[in-house]
Amino acid sequence: MKFINALVLFAILFSCSEKKPAAIGETAYQIEQNNIFKDASKSPLKAKDLKNFDGLDFFPFDSSYVVKASLKRTPDSEWFNMKTTTERLSRERIFGVAIFQLKGKTYQLNVYQGEENLNSEAYRDYLFLPFLDDTNGEETYSGGRYIDLRIPESDTIQIDFNKAYNPLCAFNEKYSCPIVPRVNYLDARVEAGVKAFKK
Repeated sequence: MKFINALVLFAILFSCSEKKPAAIGETAYQIEQNNIFKDASKSPLKAKDLKNFDGLDFFPFDSSYVVKASLKRTPDSEWFNMKTTTERLSRERIFGVAIFQLKGKTYQLNVYQGEENLNSEAYRDYLFLPFLDDTNGEETYSGGRYIDLRIPESDTIQIDFNKAYNPLCAFNEKYSCPIVPRVNYLDARVEAGVKAFKK
């Protein structure tokens, strides 16, 4: 009996000592995001917000918000200074225009490439898709949301609005976030991705 009790105690202690990742979220992406936000070494949250953080609020996953867009590349586009939430300017250019159908309507959004990323092995093929929509200021962050993309080999690119996320400055004003250009406004309600953060 003592041996069994010792085994049970060992199992309890061992399970408690293991740092298991949080499993909050409907998809692998949501779980990954919640794990990052819960990790004090990576989280953009302020200490007081992290203390009470249970998980980000997402719209339910909806496959109709995963779209295949044609990408009209703009190789001769000029670099420009994109305004941010601070005095910093982000050096960007329009890499191309994504044209796609969403809920039966055709839309287009500019896809941006950051000059700084060209010097990074990890982010050389990184593209930036900021957008505004009719949920901003209500269900979602008033300043719009972002989607990360990678340069495709072909002239089509997949856009998953379920992976739309808030700029870091939505959680902490110490961050400098690019302001979504007005040209990237979608006249639609994009009920996918992360919702506004309630502190």
